[in-house]
Amino acid sequence: MASFLIENIKLSLVSIKGQLLRTTLTVLIISIGILALVGTLTAIDAIKSSINSNFTNMGANTFTIRNREMKIQIGENGKKPRKFKNITYDEAISFTKDYFFPAKPSVSTMASRAGTIKYASKKTNPNIRLFGADENYISISGYELERGRNFSSQEVLYGSPVVILGKEVINSLFNKDEDPINKVITIGGGKYKVIGELKSKGNSSGFGGDKVGILTLNNVRRYFSMPNMTFTINVLTNNAQQMQAAINEAIGTFRVIRKVKIGEENNFEITKSDNLANMLIGLIGKATTGATIIGIITLLGAAIGLMNIMLVSVTERTREIGIRKAVGATKIAIRSQFLIEAIVICQIGGLIGIVFGMVIGNLISYQLGVGFVIPWIWIISGVILCTFVGLFSGLYPAIKASKLDPIDALRFE
Repeated sequence: MASFLIENIKLSLVSIKGQLLRTTLTVLIISIGILALVGTLTAIDAIKSSINSNFTNMGANTFTIRNREMKIQIGENGKKPRKFKNITYDEAISFTKDYFFPAKPSVSTMASRAGTIKYASKKTNPNIRLFGADENYISISGYELERGRNFSSQEVLYGSPVVILGKEVINSLFNKDEDPINKVITIGGGKYKVIGELKSKGNSSGFGGDKVGILTLNNVRRYFSMPNMTFTINVLTNNAQQMQAAINEAIGTFRVIRKVKIGEENNFEITKSDNLANMLIGLIGKATTGATIIGIITLLGAAIGLMNIMLVSVTERTREIGIRKAVGATKIAIRSQFLIEAIVICQIGGLIGIVFGMVIGNLISYQLGVGFVIPWIWIISGVILCTFVGLFSGLYPAIKASKLDPIDALRFE
C-alpha cells in the first residue's frame, strides 16, 4: 500500500511539472485561501493571548467602580453603554474610608489621553496617557516598579510634583545608560521629579501600556482639573474567593454614598477585571468565524479551478490512460492516480499558505508584543481542509478517467 501511494505521488509530481503554469496558478489560489485563514487566525490567537495576558496582570481578584458600563458599541445601531453621573473626588474618598471589607481600594482619574512629556531637548509624541492616582494604584493595576519607588501617602495628600513613568516614555526621553530617577521633566506647564520607572507591560492592551505617566491624585486635581472629571475606584481583594462578597459590600457602601434609594438601580457600574477581557475575546470569536468563512469561500473557488484543471488533464492524457489500462491498470489504480494528484496539488498550496500565514500572523504578534505563536489547531485544520478540497476537486475527474474505454482511449488524438 505504501509503495502504491509513493508511486502515485511520484506520477503526480511528474504530471504537475508537465502542466506547471496551470498548476502554479491553482496552487497560488489555494495558498491565498490558506494564507488568509491561517494568517488571520494566527493574528487573532496572538490578540487573544495579549488580552488574556494584560487582564491577568490585573489579577482575578480585582474589580472596578466607574460611572459607565463596560460595553463595546459596534456600528451606529449598536447599543451604547449607559453612562451615569460622574463619580466625584469626595465620593471616591468617602468610599475608601467607609469600605470596611478586608480589601485594598485605590482612587485614580484620567488626566490626559494625549499628553506630551519633555526632558531637556527631547519630548514624546502626544500619545502619553497621564493618570492621577494614589499609592495603591500601581499594585492594584498590575504594574510593577523596575527601579525607583512608589508614591508616599504624604505625596498623594499634598499633590507633590512627582511622577512614575512607563518604559516607553523612559526610552523616549533618556539615553540607554542614563538613570532617570530624580531627573526633572516637564508635563504640561509643570515640572515633575521622576521617582519611579515601571516594568514593561506592552502596548498591546491599548489601555496605557508603557506609554503612561502616573502623577499624584491631588496634583492632577489641581493642575489638570476638568469640568467633567470623574474618578475610578479599583479594589483588590485578598483572594478570588472573596470577590463576590467584596463586590456586594462595595455596592451597599457606594449606594449609601451616592444616595441611591431603595428599589432604584445602581447609578454606577462595577466591573470585574476579567469581564472586559471576556467581552473582547467574544467579539474576536466573531472575527474568527468571519475569517474562517472567507478562507473557505476562497478555497471553494480554488477547488473549482482545480477541478477544471483535472478535467483538462484527463482529456489531454486520454491516450496515456488507454495505454495504462491496456497493460493492466485497474479502475481503482487510475482513479487513485488522479485523486492523489489533486490532493498533492492542494497540499503544496496549503503548505505554502500555512508558512506565509504563520509569518504574517507572527509579524502582527510581534507588533503586539506577544511571543511567537504556532497555531497548531489551524495548521492541522488547514492540512485537513486541503485534503478535502483535493478529494472534492479530483473525485469527478478521477471517476471520469477510470471509466474511459481503453480501446477508445488508445484511438484518441
